Amino acid sequence: MKSVVLCVLGLAALAVAFPGGDMYTDRYDDVNLDEILGNSRLLTPYLRCIMEEGKCTADGKELRSHIREALAQDCAKCTAKQRDGTRRVIGHLINKEPQWWDKLKAKYDAKGLYSKKYESDLRHV
Repeated sequence: MKSVVLCVLGLAALAVAFPGGDMYTDRYDDVNLDEILGNSRLLTPYLRCIMEEGKCTADGKELRSHIREALAQDCAKCTAKQRDGTRRVIGHLINKEPQWWDKLKAKYDAKGLYSKKYESDLRHV
């Protein structure tokens, strides 16, 4: 299975922190997001992992552990590629996977502090 998607919700940010580091590692910056987002067989396991509804790979667990921080800090520790990837993943979820977006919002942003900004920026009419 492909490595990390989403720097999801931060999501999604393809972010795995260096121990004690200031930035997330760029180890996953070259993951083919188009392939993952275009194939529910690849995307769904990551979403289920992030929602704690299914098995997780080690990198999926790391991703899940950084989602709240990445959202709260506007991806401050993300590389430029990770910020871009985060916006692509969140935009995909908002526009093409609204059931997953709603679940992720409920779990990681129940008060709507961060998701409203993403929705106004990334929702396609």
